[in-house]
Parts: sequence; structure tokens; C-alpha cells
Amino acid sequence: MPAKDYEKVIWLEIHVRIKSNTKMFCNCKNAVALADEPNVNVCPICMWFPWMLPTVNKEVVRLGLIGGMMMGCEVQKTSRFDRKTYFYPDNPLSYQITQMYEPIVWEGSVKVLVNGEQRNFSIHHMHLENDAWKLIHAGWKTLCDYNRAWSPLMEIVTNPVFKDKEEVMEFLRELQKMMRAAGVSDADMEKWQLRCDVNLSIMPVGSKVFGTRVELKNINSFSSIWRAIDAEFARQVRLLDEGKQVDQETRGWDDDKGQSHTMRSKEDAMDYRYFPEPDLLPIILEDDFIEECRKTLPELPIEKRLRYLNEFNLGEDDARILSADHTLGTYFDKVVSLTSDAKKSCAYITTVVLALMKEALIDDITIIKITPEELSEVIKMVNADELSSTNAKLVVEELFINWGKAREIAESKNLIQKNDLWALEAIVDSIINANPTQVSDYQWGNEKIFGFLVGQCMKASAWSWNPKIFNEILKKKLW
Repeated sequence: MPAKDYEKVIWLEIHVRIKSNTKMFCNCKNAVALADEPNVNVCPICMWFPWMLPTVNKEVVRLGLIGGMMMGCEVQKTSRFDRKTYFYPDNPLSYQITQMYEPIVWEGSVKVLVNGEQRNFSIHHMHLENDAWKLIHAGWKTLCDYNRAWSPLMEIVTNPVFKDKEEVMEFLRELQKMMRAAGVSDADMEKWQLRCDVNLSIMPVGSKVFGTRVELKNINSFSSIWRAIDAEFARQVRLLDEGKQVDQETRGWDDDKGQSHTMRSKEDAMDYRYFPEPDLLPIILEDDFIEECRKTLPELPIEKRLRYLNEFNLGEDDARILSADHTLGTYFDKVVSLTSDAKKSCAYITTVVLALMKEALIDDITIIKITPEELSEVIKMVNADELSSTNAKLVVEELFINWGKAREIAESKNLIQKNDLWALEAIVDSIINANPTQVSDYQWGNEKIFGFLVGQCMKASAWSWNPKIFNEILKKKLW
């Protein structure tokens, strides 16, 4: 059958590196970002020396619980760790500590906008587990780096609710924003802080029976996930059209070649020989601890985006930009609270402030010198016709470079527009008297002359007076 006669069924297993200071079961520095040198953030515990025992990191539990709450999951007051037994070169202990049967949270949902339509994608569960070490292949040798061994991970498992790659992309972007907003993880895919296993099967359109699933393992960029879904869909369609079967297996994705390759046949739970972790007690969450975590939850990025669209009437692009970064949205909300002008606050942040940040190679608005209070003062002066838009930009640029007070900068640089009506009328009268031909042409219908007359008024005022009022006075006197 042609590809259009098949539909995809996709679900995801997403690993998110928790942003704790120390590792999951020891006091070594957590590999939030890759260390400059191998094997510097290690100890006998995370290197699995004999007789060393793990201890659960309370901060990991707290951040993991917050991550689960951000997805609307049901908190489990009692959860347990299990051993997942398998051998792989990056797992010298031959088992991983994870939560197979009693994870920390169950069943949630993530709200996402897909092509402007609000959708909800369900979460099966999220559990905590430790990361493996890193293998570095150099020539004929394989080097071992323990820096990220026992770094804490959340594994988020969705239900099979995705039908196409657009849904997957928007879901992952929303999940990334949520984890960043809550301070749970930086979720930087380039740094392996977020990586995704894509499970994909196909079935004839309208069928209720899922096909054989194939897992595409450890993909760590949005563009790679996009291409991998297309390639795997085409591969499975081709197999079925040739009368072959799709084998249940785990495949690796080679982004350079644009194709996947077999890694191993897909194991079931029984193959991993799960059993309760004997070295760790169950995690028992008290009500006060759960409530404390819940109080720290920020506004969901999607809710913030919808608020900007519906309450502030911002454009779709502006709402998306301002809600994508929690600190940027917080900055914007503060400016709006001081100006009561969402549209102009948005315009100055997205077109002036972000442009200055980009030029200065700054990506964190919390470290710039322009405070929300001073930016709001600039906007207030613009709304009061004390500053032109051009001069307002000059004030913002000065604030960005040298701190200071907006009004003091505007006054010291003679940027405040003068609004003395008597003086303005005197200038207008002098310009009208000095340009009788142009005045006559305008009154006979040549409207282009009007801009010339306004320019002459501004020139006569040394460009320090309000052009808006010049416009009003000229129109009144010439009509």
C-alpha cells in the first residue's frame, strides 16, 4: 500500500538530566554540563567500588517531584527503586538503579499548541534513575569517563498518543520549556541534558491494532528526531509492501547517513530481571514536603502563552517568544505591571532589548543592566509624549551599556521633547509665513508638502520639540 494508507503510532521515552548540585546517590558534582576533564567528578561510590553503598539525594527527589507536578502527574507517596540488570560497556556494574514497578509519579498530561490548536498528550509515568558513564572511542581504544555516572535522570514515558512528527516536536519543545521554567533541568539537547527514544509502529489507516514497534535510541536534537521519524516510517512501509515483517528491535540513528541500524533485538521486562534494590529504602513523601514542592511551581509556559494571547492580545510570534523563556516572561510581566501597556512593553523588549542582547552575545535577561523599572520609565515617557520613539531607543541603549536612570539620561542628553503649546505655535506661525508657496500647494491638495512643513518645524526647534503636536497645530492652522 502507498505510505498514505498507513498511519504512525508514536510514543516517547524521554531522559531529562535533573539539575541538582550533586549526583543521585553520592556527593560528587553532578554532570549538568560536561566537565573539561574526564574522571574529575568521581568517588568510590559512583565508580562502584566494592562495599560502597548509595544514598538517595533529597534534592533529586524534590526536583523530580516538581518535574512530575509540572506535567500534572499523580504523586505517589511511596515509591521504590529496582535493579535493572543488563551488561553494556557504559554500565560496568551490570545493573542500573531505576523505578520499574513503583515510580515517583503516575499518569499526567501536557498541554501543547499544535498548528494553533490546543492538544493534550498523556503521560504514562515518570520515574527516577541513574545515568551511565560515557565511552570515548579513540582510534582502536575505548576510554571511560565516569563524570556522568550516577547523575540523576527523569525518564518520562508517554502513552502512544502521537500520530505525526509535528505533534512530537511541539510536545518536546513544550516539555523543554516546562523543565527550564521550574528549574528542574536546562534540558539542553546538545549537552545531552535531554535525549529521546522514539518508539514507532505503523498500521493501516483506520485499524485498531498497533503494528510491531521499533525503538530509535538516544536521539539528542529536534532536527534528528524529525528526520528519524520520517526515515523509520518509510522503512517500515517498505518492509510491509515487500511482504516482510517488522522486527521488534532497538535501532541506532545515524544522522549523517540519514538512516538507522540494528543495535539489538528489543528486550521485554523479564529480560532485565528486575528486582527490588536491596541497598535503598523506599522513598516515603510526607504531605508537608509534597505541598512545599507544589508551592514552588511556576506558571506553565503554555498557560503564560495563552494569557499573552487572550488577555494582552499579543501576536502569536510575540507570545511564543516571551513565554518560551521563564526569565524573559517574568521580566515582561514586571514591565507590564508598571506600565499597564502590554503592546508597547512587548515591542520594546522584543525589538530593542533582545536585539541589544543578541549583539552583545547575552542570552540571559536577568544579567542585563536595564531593570524593568527603568524600561517602564522609558515607555511611560513615550506615552506622555516626552520621548520620541527614536530618542527612546537611544535611552534604552545607554541604559544597556552604562546603567543609570532613564529620565536622568534623557534630560542630560537633551532628548526630552518640549510641549510648550505657546512656543510651538510661534514656531508653526514662523514656518507658515516663511513658506507661502508650499502652504498654498498643500491647501490645493498636495498632501506630500505636509511632511516638509513638519520637518521645517522640527528643524527650527532644534529637533527637541514634539512632532506630534507640530502635526496637530499645523493641521489646525492650515485647514
